[in-house]
Amino acid sequence: MRDAQVEPIGWGDIDGWSKDDHAAAFAAFLASCQPIARVAHPAGENRPMYGALHAVCRRALREAPREAAPRAPTDEAARKFFEQNFRPARVARLGDSAGFLTGYYEPIVEGSRFPTGIYHVPIYRRPPDLLPPAGASGNGFPNTGQSRRRNGAGELVPYHDRAEIEDGVLDGQHLEICWIKDPTDALFIQIQGSARVRLEDGLIVRINYDSHNGYPYTPVGRILIERNLVARDQMSMDRIREWIRANPDGAKELRRQNRSFVFFRIVGLGEEREASGAQGVPLTAGRSIAVDKLHVYGTPFFIEADLPIESAKPSTPFRRLMIAQDTGSAIVGPARADIYWGAGDQAGRIAGRVRQAGKFVMLIPREIDPVEAGARMPMPLPRPVGLIAGQHQPKVAIAARASKHLPRTRRHR
Repeated sequence: MRDAQVEPIGWGDIDGWSKDDHAAAFAAFLASCQPIARVAHPAGENRPMYGALHAVCRRALREAPREAAPRAPTDEAARKFFEQNFRPARVARLGDSAGFLTGYYEPIVEGSRFPTGIYHVPIYRRPPDLLPPAGASGNGFPNTGQSRRRNGAGELVPYHDRAEIEDGVLDGQHLEICWIKDPTDALFIQIQGSARVRLEDGLIVRINYDSHNGYPYTPVGRILIERNLVARDQMSMDRIREWIRANPDGAKELRRQNRSFVFFRIVGLGEEREASGAQGVPLTAGRSIAVDKLHVYGTPFFIEADLPIESAKPSTPFRRLMIAQDTGSAIVGPARADIYWGAGDQAGRIAGRVRQAGKFVMLIPREIDPVEAGARMPMPLPRPVGLIAGQHQPKVAIAARASKHLPRTRRHR
């Protein structure tokens, strides 16, 4: 792995390994294993890690007790499975002793099928004139690259930016999935890459990232920091909302500094299950992470950190085996993760506070030599400094992804 370090270690070198809830981690791992085990050699997938995980996943699904669906064995059996099938290796960027963690979540907001004086902010589906970036393959939209449209002369030009869309350039095309109350909520839904919208009659509409207008994501928190309006050490999603409430005249201009705009699709009605990530499986709160796309979905990572979970102070020990099930355009690096915290306001408060260093241990299938595997993994370009983990696909994604963006969701983060 260029510009990165991969150091094989022993299980006893991992702080908190023996005390973790391995059965919970195994359950999340099984969710990733089901699509992996179905396809041994997906088109375009030639990474050794995928083939090795395919073999491990087939063993995991055979060992899992079967009822309506595979479920995790006991905690001890799950721990033994990981230890017998993987080797642990510390991963970090070359010269660093730790990686970096952020958080994302799935917003839950009130909405309406029709525009009213209260519900006046539209959530849009993909416009028919939106063309994917040059070189994109398949039916999905990547969460990076410049999306385009044809102008009146038939020329390919960049798609409309956030300001043009907020000013009504898409009006009259009947693209609205629903309407919500607050443009700030709409912005954060786009950052997370997914949401649950509770309509007037109580029906829950699940929306996920579908596509984006192609402009790079600009974190509004970074703008506030650069303008000396919010101190860097105070930055969080709650702090952004506080500033917007206190400065309504500046909120519109602040939003438009982020020219990126995300379009959604309906993925479910009345569902209470968690959002799906870019891998296409439901995320598990506190066990799913979004990682750089250089990693293979389903890869387990043990993360050691002290996080601001119980309060704004990063004092809660976090020693937990996580499963890579999502990605985001701003999630860049071998030791970089966006932790999925679930849905709703409490999850959002935790997600918005998490911006801490953490140690990463990657679990490498025993079919692969960990040093050789690390040497084959390319390093991505450094990510720009920003507020929240990405804009995700699942991507769903902070769901946008962040997140976020996101094939999943997501997350256009």
